[in-house]
Amino acid sequence: MRLTKSALSAAIGLGLATAALGAAPASAVTDVPSAPSSVPSYVAYEKSGENAAANKAFFEAVRKAVAEKRAKNPGAESVTVTYSAANAPTFKAQIDKSTQIWNSSVKNVQLQEGSGGDFEYREGNDPRGSYASTDGHGKGYIFLDYAQNEEYDSTRVTAHETGHVLGLPDHYEGPCTELMSGGGPGPSCTNSQPDANETAQVEQLWQNGLTTGLAKAH
Repeated sequence: MRLTKSALSAAIGLGLATAALGAAPASAVTDVPSAPSSVPSYVAYEKSGENAAANKAFFEAVRKAVAEKRAKNPGAESVTVTYSAANAPTFKAQIDKSTQIWNSSVKNVQLQEGSGGDFEYREGNDPRGSYASTDGHGKGYIFLDYAQNEEYDSTRVTAHETGHVLGLPDHYEGPCTELMSGGGPGPSCTNSQPDANETAQVEQLWQNGLTTGLAKAH
């Protein structure tokens, strides 16, 4: 996903995922995919087939990890996805808030910060903006772009991208009340809460995904 203008360590059970704002911190991750020079704004990339494919690959990585972990602990009632925020220190507060928002909104899957996860947050500069993707080795990451998080509400950006971890697709045509409408409503939209339909989608996806995960792991 990308917001306009402009899956994860699934440890199952109770243990079980363009101008810069300023000089990038020394810890900023720079090994991100190179952006096509022809992309003039966030909008062009976020609505592209490449972006859609990256979102799908991200969630498939999450589902695979869940399947493998779930098979080892089939009795757990919910899935806990672990993540690392070590490579996105600038956005620690927004990541914490996004985690709180999602954990209070859904029950079948929970997010938890922890080491050794398949899913991490990264920060840096990219003319494509913020997005969810994979590293080519079966692990997912959310990239948070400095400039986009300056122009748009940063908590909304982070919570929106995290929605991809939980399986939600982009819906840029939606209103501001839809978290997954992302930057569609424009920079003035600061809503960082998923609506009832979005939370219901996540609950259904992860409830069904537990059984699916077991089947895929065998």
